[in-house]
Amino acid sequence: MAARGSAGDAALRRAAEQWLLWDKNPKTSAIVKQLLADGNARELQKYFSSRMEFGTAGLRAAMGAGISHMNDLTIIQTTQGFCRYLEKSFSDLKKRGVVIGFDARAHLSSGGSSKRFARLAANTFISQGVPVYLFSDITPTPFVPYTVTHLKLCAGIMVTASHNPKQDNGYKVYWENGAQIISPHDKGISQAIEENQEPWPHAWDDKQIDSSLLLHDPYATINKDYFKDIQKQCFHRNINKETNLKFVHTSVHGVGHKFVQLAFKAFDLSPPFAVPEQKDPDPEFPTVKYPNPEEGKGVLTLSFALAEKDGAKIILANDPDADRLAVAEKQESGEWKVFSGNELGALLGWWIFTCWKNHNRDTRAIKDVYMLSSTVSSKILRAIALKEGFHFEETLTGFKWMGNRAKQLMDQGKAVLFAFEEAIGYMCCPAVLDKDGVSAAVITAEMASFLATRNLSLSQQLKAVYDEYGFHITKASYFICHDPKVIQQLFDNLRNFDGKNTYPKSCGRFKVSGIRDLTTGYDSSQPDQKAILPTSKSSQMITFTFANGGVATMRTSGTEPKIKYYSELCAPPGNSDVEKLKKELDELVNALEKHFFQPEKNNLQRKTE
Repeated sequence: MAARGSAGDAALRRAAEQWLLWDKNPKTSAIVKQLLADGNARELQKYFSSRMEFGTAGLRAAMGAGISHMNDLTIIQTTQGFCRYLEKSFSDLKKRGVVIGFDARAHLSSGGSSKRFARLAANTFISQGVPVYLFSDITPTPFVPYTVTHLKLCAGIMVTASHNPKQDNGYKVYWENGAQIISPHDKGISQAIEENQEPWPHAWDDKQIDSSLLLHDPYATINKDYFKDIQKQCFHRNINKETNLKFVHTSVHGVGHKFVQLAFKAFDLSPPFAVPEQKDPDPEFPTVKYPNPEEGKGVLTLSFALAEKDGAKIILANDPDADRLAVAEKQESGEWKVFSGNELGALLGWWIFTCWKNHNRDTRAIKDVYMLSSTVSSKILRAIALKEGFHFEETLTGFKWMGNRAKQLMDQGKAVLFAFEEAIGYMCCPAVLDKDGVSAAVITAEMASFLATRNLSLSQQLKAVYDEYGFHITKASYFICHDPKVIQQLFDNLRNFDGKNTYPKSCGRFKVSGIRDLTTGYDSSQPDQKAILPTSKSSQMITFTFANGGVATMRTSGTEPKIKYYSELCAPPGNSDVEKLKKELDELVNALEKHFFQPEKNNLQRKTE
């Protein structure tokens, strides 16, 4: 390969040879040795051209060999950097320690698995005298942030790729406040990883941790205490005990089954029927194309069949790491309605506020009550807050922002009752400052059981919420694009639509009345034209407000090759012509796709069911 005379090829070869000096995993090192022997420059480039980027979401990539993949060596390197960064940040790190959890993912061809990665990470910290609370078995992601705050630890790591395809894995990081990290921690950790790439002595000897006094297993304690804490959100135990409503639950081959069963028990609800083919963890996800309940009915096929067989009206579906929740309900027509993340956010927001109001007779307390949602989610909570008198705040996209903001508010003595994002993520319990699909599942079940005593379905109650606070019709989807240059060009075109530095004035027949660009920091609605929300040059995000009251946001995904869009049309209470609103929004979305995305010209791949 070097004979080709390419400096790039030589650099790749050096990177691969350096890798082989450090990598002690026989499977990944064999892959790299073979590539070197074959002189396969193209494949070497795939493995060694660039290191996985450590961002606020941590790491997320396919498992495999080389610096661009999740594997034993990149986990060791990442954890060494994280450990050094924590040592600088906390003088009492060796007293307090960290928690590490993992899901059930595994990759036979590279020998990688979430459990293996978690043990190597634990070994790295223990080798430096740092106590580690390593879960002895798989856990839902929300257990890690819960453990950080519950045991007052310095940080937490969850090894998971959530709902990504089966070949992927990830490394998610929480700070001492129990929320995901935000900048500048990501940059500091990234720098420390670069500075600590050579494995430390004993880095590969993870067997030594089993006899270490620094290793603790929080599994039993956290299982007991978490379910005790979420019971503070249980308000109708008597109804729960007597309800005839039946539920189906699927964990989509992930970790959620056992924990949702325990949550139902904690609320005195009869256990949900579990989809037998999907209840046990399986890293192959054999029954679904994508293990993501957000994708809609395709993931729920087996759930529908079980519900029909057992006479269940409601389906609760967690993603594989149980931090998200999708809900479906059988309608009177016999059809199944899968609620969007915004619709379930509206229902849970209404429910959690109603429960709070019924248990807080002091009307003055409402001045300290808050709810949050991300800027691309429905503004239904804002409408409820305006009418009921509590505070609503929106944050940037992602629970890292909502978790950190919730903690700030709680430290000021405020009550943050609920936060959600349209991507089926809900924070229903202040003990977990992240999305939590376990508590959301059982709280949804209690809400449905309560409504059943009033002869109301979830769908009927959703309509009642919209009747009272105004219809909020939303539509969201995405296009897949694997070429970063095309994505960059698409957003550059929007910023230079009618000449340099001019945004579109219309989208088909829809007049644009306002623009907020959180990549550049521009906001046409502000007197100084500067956006209030934090801006980030590393991700694309533009929001268009239209003269008809519609809002549409286009943004790139932080973890997947997608350009997403979110649209909403809000009507004041009393405007009940829903079909007209839906038609108007459909037309707006069609115009957005045609004029702003231009899928044919940009070779974008549409979302498929």
